[in-house]
Amino acid sequence: MNRVIPASLALGTLLVAALPAQAAHQPAHSADARTSYGTKAVYAPQQNARTYQRPPAGYRPVFTENVSRHGSRAASDSEDADLVLALWDQADASGQLTRKGEGFGPTVRALAAAMAKVGYGNLSGRGEQEMRDTATRMADRLPSLFSKIAADGETIDVVSSGQGRAIASADRYAGALAAAEPDLTDLIGATRTDKDLLYFHKAAGGAAYRDYIDNDERLAATLKSVTGQPRTAKAAAGVLRGLFTPAFVAGIEDPVAAAEAVYNLYAIAPAMSEESPGGRGWGMERYISRADAAWFGYLGDAEDFYEKGPGFADSDITYKMADVLLDDLFRQVEAKRDGTSTLGAELRFTHAEELIPLAALMGLPGSTDAVTEAGPYTYATNTWRGSSVAPLGANIQWDVFQKGDRYLVRMLYNERETAFKATCRPVAKGSKFYDLDELERCFGRG
Repeated sequence: MNRVIPASLALGTLLVAALPAQAAHQPAHSADARTSYGTKAVYAPQQNARTYQRPPAGYRPVFTENVSRHGSRAASDSEDADLVLALWDQADASGQLTRKGEGFGPTVRALAAAMAKVGYGNLSGRGEQEMRDTATRMADRLPSLFSKIAADGETIDVVSSGQGRAIASADRYAGALAAAEPDLTDLIGATRTDKDLLYFHKAAGGAAYRDYIDNDERLAATLKSVTGQPRTAKAAAGVLRGLFTPAFVAGIEDPVAAAEAVYNLYAIAPAMSEESPGGRGWGMERYISRADAAWFGYLGDAEDFYEKGPGFADSDITYKMADVLLDDLFRQVEAKRDGTSTLGAELRFTHAEELIPLAALMGLPGSTDAVTEAGPYTYATNTWRGSSVAPLGANIQWDVFQKGDRYLVRMLYNERETAFKATCRPVAKGSKFYDLDELERCFGRG
């Protein structure tokens, strides 16, 4: 991301090249404010568990597994806060704040202090609670499974990417399961690390992907054309003029990056809600209009779509590497069927860089449509939204049910019962249960 300061501040000079208008890229603004937060949207389960389908008669749960993004967290670093506070301090000193802008600096300073206390990149209080709540709902959904695990002395494997926020998410999740079913306490393994499985974009299996991100000219040109639309400069001006006088805004070397920094603080603030005064939230939405937030949210979604999601229709480079994770989902269920596993549950904790490609590889809702250069990603023409594909705390869960020698799988995506891709046939029309043999067939695991 670009960073910006006024020319009079000795923090460097950043420029955004003027690009021709690309009206075809412009999104239709969503009325849903949640969309504007992109993948920083906080988690909420997407279905009431009381409305889940019952398994077919005679089937009992014998295994469950998940892939979960870590919960809500602080920003990765202090750059955005440092940048906008440098601007605010200068505008304050020179009397060039708007009335609304007067409250902006103190709010950002308090938010930055809260994030520093939590630790940049670390799980926030809200993130901890998201993990505990999701685990408790899992226990409530499958009480007979967890009683069986305890009675049979099966074990629960917990694995993370090894990053602090993923480890903390795993630990909070496991702790909540033990609290819900105390007999599980000694059966839940200590959180272990598997970078190849859950941080593959930075592991050996992601080498080709990293080369694509760093060197692919088509990707670079596409993202430049998206950001370079006239609407970006207009949105940036709207954000900054709400805080600073026109004369001050005119002196900012890179207004787009400055506005983007304001947007980034807006986007992360809900994840830090428990650390806000009285837990009432930070009110960052006061400092950016819904329309401007929606535009910057679209720019972030476009970047994630092309770099992590379905991307270009003639390439699978953004999601092919997630096969290691899909393979592990199948491998754990197959081991249960084959009698070679003593696990009752497999719990995995990872990041958006893994969950977004996995959703594309599996063809989950919102992740089915890649684009061409002639028909680029827009909100008007594509259903992919970071706020629904991989919000903070997002998860994919497979529940496994057995009757005799037959095994059925039900998938939850952000806790909504979700059909597998269209080439997979459920056990009955409209059912969310799939025979394991059928899933192996339609995913080519024969």
